[in-house]
Amino acid sequence: MKMLVNGSNCHTQLQVPPGAESIKCAICLAVTRLTYPTTTARPPQSAAYSQLVQPSYRPSQPSPYNHAPLGPPPSAHGRKKAVIVGISYKSSKNEQKGCINDAKCMKYLLINKFRFPEASIIMLTEEEADPYKIPTKQNIRMALYWLVQGCQQGDSLFFHYSGHGSRRRNYNGDEADGYDECLCPLDYKTSGLIVDDEINATIVRPLPHGVKLHAIIDSCYSGTVLDLPYLCRMSRSGQYVWEDHRPRSGIWKGSNGGEAISISGCDDDQTSADTTALSKIASTGAMTFSFVRNEAIEHGNASTYGTLLNSMRNAIRSATSDKMGGSVVTSLVLLLTGGNLAGGLNQEPQLTACQPFDVYAKPFIL
Repeated sequence: MKMLVNGSNCHTQLQVPPGAESIKCAICLAVTRLTYPTTTARPPQSAAYSQLVQPSYRPSQPSPYNHAPLGPPPSAHGRKKAVIVGISYKSSKNEQKGCINDAKCMKYLLINKFRFPEASIIMLTEEEADPYKIPTKQNIRMALYWLVQGCQQGDSLFFHYSGHGSRRRNYNGDEADGYDECLCPLDYKTSGLIVDDEINATIVRPLPHGVKLHAIIDSCYSGTVLDLPYLCRMSRSGQYVWEDHRPRSGIWKGSNGGEAISISGCDDDQTSADTTALSKIASTGAMTFSFVRNEAIEHGNASTYGTLLNSMRNAIRSATSDKMGGSVVTSLVLLLTGGNLAGGLNQEPQLTACQPFDVYAKPFIL
């Protein structure tokens, strides 16, 4: 059983390293000191913290994944909060050239286009000086807990991930294709993957009425990585139907009344490109760049989900024929990043949601 303790300030659940005397929260930076029973000798490590550690699974919860821990209510309605993750896997055989570039461009867009306060954005990349902002599995989990903690009507939440994705065989029958979609944190080889079931339970199911969550996931096999109940299947001509992906088991994968919408880099059986084919000057995720380009210089907040999705798909399709460009967003990429290697494109961004809607009538607004 994992050893967890509630942080002394924000009450985020923290995983306790063996033998630790204290632990620091990456969200509020408060230090929680650990105490042992004052009886005889310190108990064996496997039995330590019995009075202050909660098990990672509480039977009263509908799933084995903890929701955001309780915390003080926000001081005002209408907040905007974001978690941005960019992982390069530097010096490994799986190194990605454009993921940190994606994260920088997305942060710039959120602050300057959508008026997200910089203090309300948690940035997780290998370039961060704070060790708690390195995109390890535990740090990503804690950031996602923070994202939904205390959310209430009027809040707009945003999650962007650029990095490797994977999938693994599903055994509980809640996947139409038989596979769970996963994100690969920096330490995935030692700590494991972050599975779609956990992502759904952490940032989708807790959402109350009036809260809006958008996720932009630029990774392989990411079509249904938030495990949302409905997928918008769109043809090249722009016609679409909503596919019902609710599990046959009856497990609810939607929210607690809030709105959750995900745009992913590709379908569940496709890969996402890390390429210079779109920006012409630096490696970026094809999907992230097409999203930033659309929101920066084409339609912005006036676009609907349908026009946004079509625009992103058309941009990716046309990249190999050298039709992409756009001096404004290209200058942005040049300002924030450097140039790297190109890659091939074979992907179609996907749209999933808690509930079906008219994609050509509903405006895309963060």
